[in-house]
Amino acid sequence: MAEMMKGNEAIAEAAVRAGVKFYAGYPITPSSEIMEYLSWRLPEVGGSFVQAESELAGINMVIGAAASGVRALTASSGPGISLKQEGVSTLSDEGLSAVVITQVRYGNGLGTLLSAQCDYNRETRGGGHGDYRCLVFAPASVQEFVDLMRPAYELAEKYRVVSVMMGEATLGQMMEPVTLPDFVEAERTPWALNGHYTYKKIGIFERDSMKEAVELVDKYNTIRENEQRWEDEGLEDADYVFVSYGVPGRSTLGAVRELRAQGEKVGIIRPITVWPFPEKAFYKINPNVKGIITVEANATGQLVDDAALYTKKALKERNVPAYALTYVFGTPTIRNIKKDYFEVKSGILKCQLPIKKEKSLFWWISQWTSVRDAATES
Repeated sequence: MAEMMKGNEAIAEAAVRAGVKFYAGYPITPSSEIMEYLSWRLPEVGGSFVQAESELAGINMVIGAAASGVRALTASSGPGISLKQEGVSTLSDEGLSAVVITQVRYGNGLGTLLSAQCDYNRETRGGGHGDYRCLVFAPASVQEFVDLMRPAYELAEKYRVVSVMMGEATLGQMMEPVTLPDFVEAERTPWALNGHYTYKKIGIFERDSMKEAVELVDKYNTIRENEQRWEDEGLEDADYVFVSYGVPGRSTLGAVRELRAQGEKVGIIRPITVWPFPEKAFYKINPNVKGIITVEANATGQLVDDAALYTKKALKERNVPAYALTYVFGTPTIRNIKKDYFEVKSGILKCQLPIKKEKSLFWWISQWTSVRDAATES
């Protein structure tokens, strides 16, 4: 039976039910409720919780727990996730599985507390130093976040990688009806340390880097082939195809359905995994499509680069224009997406590849005003 739950609390409970036995992290808005919830919930199920003295300490504790073969979790946002990148790189180097939750907030440096999608490039390109990839999930609802928690661990263990759950501040702070999954008692991973030092890979000497590189490429190619997830609608006859993930993906789907009801030939690809990127979906697009439009909660346009790349790969004979509709403050409304779509269609909004669409101060003010008005109306 569904029950109303705050996003971060539902996510934390889903982690417990997915078999998590260890959490270490440091508080930061907008993800702090995850660790607050787990501080009392994990001991109830025989797990361990540590509020670390820093983000760096937290991710290093996760490394130890993962090496011991238990399902380990950490969560943060923005600068906190940046501080964890050395540890994520180490987890990837040692082939240790773990899940990292990021509830993305807007801004560079310390940033702000506003919900955003400005960390797409960091999460989909690895984030830290080295030659590695993480599985990256981009849920669009609290329920989808909950449903993806168990697969995030199962796939991390199958491929011995880190799974990143890339949410948004909105998902952590909103309340939605949620149906929680059954409990899973995860088995200790067979490759875990057992008290006898037999692992030969640690360190920088006596390693066959070429052999490791070949194995990595094979593993990542397998993930690319088998683990793409997405939702699509209306691609076969679409003149314009929207690409959007996360909470803006929900608004975009609503806009697409309203536009089709008005006779507009539009479709949508909503990535559920952003790495591997769902390139297979792009082969379903109408070969005569007139343009690709990304809807993103950031200022510079990041998703548009991948959308343009895989459109070009799928439609080799055509140079399809790509447009980025970028919205900074919170989640774009259906009304604004539709308005901007008609500006694209009429030629008012021009295409660039890659898109770096500059906005006037009036545009930013108008976006903030529309979000404020939408909140007032609701």
